[in-house]
Amino acid sequence: MSEETNGFDVVEVLKRLPHRYPLLLVDRVKELVVDERIHAIKAVSFNEDFFQGHFPGAPIMPGVLQIEALAQAAGVLAVESLGLAGSGKLVYFMAIENAKFRSPVTPGVLLDLKAEFVQKRARVCKFAGEASVDGKVTCEVSFTAMIADAPSD
Repeated sequence: MSEETNGFDVVEVLKRLPHRYPLLLVDRVKELVVDERIHAIKAVSFNEDFFQGHFPGAPIMPGVLQIEALAQAAGVLAVESLGLAGSGKLVYFMAIENAKFRSPVTPGVLLDLKAEFVQKRARVCKFAGEASVDGKVTCEVSFTAMIADAPSD
């Protein structure tokens, strides 16, 4: 039976991800079902650095950052499911496949990030991810990640 978490705030996210400002793209976890799926949130603020140049006068969140946000959510899922918290292990991209961008993401919205395991092994995991705003899909992608030691100094 899978263990379900009702969610947690950014302080708990920081305990599970190595990312920090300005590249931390998960603000809250709404639901996490160990070994299955995660639903996280990114609050998209006009103050994000990328809006200064993408695009002035018509700001939209870059699609690659939507994929990164989904990957970070999947990283939280992997850390919880594989018991990696405090291990020093990191979750690295290996492949991004079938990325589709359906609708622009503008400042002032909550970006829903949903990711689920497609395949889970000790060192390599495959995920399916979908980002949306108010139920409207903005991005969908499949990606593969590798679990590895952090680089040495």
